[in-house]
Amino acid sequence: MVETLTPFLLQELAAAAALFFITRYLLRSLLRKTPKPLPPGPKGYPVVGALPLLGSMPHVALAQMAKKYGPVMHLKMGTFDMVVASTPDAARAFLKTLDLNFSNRPPNAGATHIAYNAQDMVFAHYGPKWKLLRKLSNLHMLGGKALEDWSEVRSVELGHMIRAMSDSSRRGERVVVPEMLTYAMANMIGQVILSRRVFVTKGDESNEFKDMVVELMTSAGLFNIGDFIPPLAWMDLQGIERGMKKLHRRWDVLLTKMMKEHSATAHERRGKPDFLDIVMENADSKSDEEKLSVTNIKALLLNLFTAGTDTSSSVIEWALAEMLVNPKILKRAHEEMDQVIGRNRRLEESDLGKLPYLQAICKETFRKHPSTPLNLPRISTEACEINGYYIPPKTRLSVNIWAIGRDPEVWENPLDFTPERFLTEKNKKIDPRGNDFELIPFGAGRRICAGTRMGIVLVEYILGTLVHSFDWELPVGEKMNMDEAFGLALQKAVPLAAVVRPRLAPGAYVS
Repeated sequence: MVETLTPFLLQELAAAAALFFITRYLLRSLLRKTPKPLPPGPKGYPVVGALPLLGSMPHVALAQMAKKYGPVMHLKMGTFDMVVASTPDAARAFLKTLDLNFSNRPPNAGATHIAYNAQDMVFAHYGPKWKLLRKLSNLHMLGGKALEDWSEVRSVELGHMIRAMSDSSRRGERVVVPEMLTYAMANMIGQVILSRRVFVTKGDESNEFKDMVVELMTSAGLFNIGDFIPPLAWMDLQGIERGMKKLHRRWDVLLTKMMKEHSATAHERRGKPDFLDIVMENADSKSDEEKLSVTNIKALLLNLFTAGTDTSSSVIEWALAEMLVNPKILKRAHEEMDQVIGRNRRLEESDLGKLPYLQAICKETFRKHPSTPLNLPRISTEACEINGYYIPPKTRLSVNIWAIGRDPEVWENPLDFTPERFLTEKNKKIDPRGNDFELIPFGAGRRICAGTRMGIVLVEYILGTLVHSFDWELPVGEKMNMDEAFGLALQKAVPLAAVVRPRLAPGAYVS
C-alpha cells in the first residue's frame, strides 16, 4: 500500500512545491512592483537636493519651476521629499481631498525653538490638544460671536490711531504705516487677551515689539538646512537656530511679564473674564486632554500676538502702497465712501457690507500680495496618489499661494492691481475664506488659519478707515518701492512711509 502511494505522494508534493514557489515569486513581483512615478521636478544636487535652487525668494523660484514641471511638483529637499501645489486644482486636491492625510506639520527649528517645541496652535500635532486650543480661540476671540463682542475695542483703538495720524499731519510728519498698524493691532489684541492696552504710548517699546514680530515671521519662513538634513542640524550652518533661540528668550520674557501682571489684577475682572482668564481655567482641568500647561498658554499667546498683528498689517500696507501707485483706485474708493458714509463721521464696521469696491480692493490685495506666500508646511501621514503620481509617506507639502494668485490661466493680467475684477459676474462671489481655491490667502482645510475671520474683518475695517479718513501721498520726490521681503509673512522690503491729510469733518477724529 505504501509503495503504491509513494509515486502519487511525490507527484502531489512536487505540484505543491511548484505552486508554492510560483505563488511566492508572483507575490514578491507584485510587492516589488514599482509604484506610480513621483511628480516631475528638478533633480537638484547630491545631499542637499533642491535646497540651493530656492534662493532668497523661494515662492518666486518655485513659481518659475512650476511653469516647467507642472502644477504638482516633487523636490528632493536634503533627505526629505517635498511636493508643491501651484494651481487651484492642485491645492484643492491636497487641502480638500487629501486634507486628513496632510493634517500635521513637519518638525522644524521654528516649531522647536520659537513655538515652545510645537506646544502652540500653529505647529501642534493634529489631535485633542490642538483641537482644544483651536476651540478656545474660536469661542472666545476669533469666531463670529467673539468678534462681535470685541468690536468696540477695535473702534476705540482705531480712534486712537487716526487721532495720532491727524496730529502727525498737523506737525508735517510722515506716517510709517507698519509701525502704526502694529501698535494699534497689538493694543486691540491686548485688550481682548489681557483687558489692557499693551502699549500706552507709541515709542521704543512698541517699535521693539514690531521688530520682534518681523524677526519671528522672517526667521520662521526661512528654509533651514538642518530641517532637511538632520545630521547637519547641530552645526547650524546658517546661524538660523541661534537667532531663533535668542528671539525666543526675548518673547518668553515679554509673555511671562504679561501673564504675571495679568494674574496680579485678577480681582479687577471678577465676573468679566478676558481671554487669558478663560484659557487659564483649562490649566487646572482634571482631564489630561482638556488640560493646558503654562507652556501651551504662552505658545498660544505668541501665536495670537504675532500672526494677529503681522499678517493683517502687511496686507493693509500693500493695499495702501498699490493705491498710492494707482491714484485712480484711491479716488474711486473715496467716492464710494463719501456716497455711503459721507464726511461727517468715521467709517463703522456696519458700513463694510455697503462698500463693494473697498471689499474688492481687499480681495485684490489678498490675491496679489498674500500675507503668507507659501502656506505653512504640512506632512503626509500615509502614501497617497494625486494626478496619477505617487506621494510617499512623510512627504512635506507646500502650497504656493503667491503663484496661484499670479497664474495667468486663472487671472487675467495677474500682475496688474485691478480691484474691478472682483466686481464682475465671474469673480464677485469668490471669497477668501478657504472654499474658493483661486483665492486662499489663509490656506484651506483643517489647518486653515484660525484667524481667517478676524483677519478679513481687520483688513476691511482698518484699511477702510484709513482710506476714508485721509488723503494719501508719497513724500515729495520719493518713488514707491514695491519689492518684497520673503518670510512667513510677505513684507514690503521698504516699509511704507506716507504723508496724510485729514479729509473728514474735525469732529470725526474726536469720537
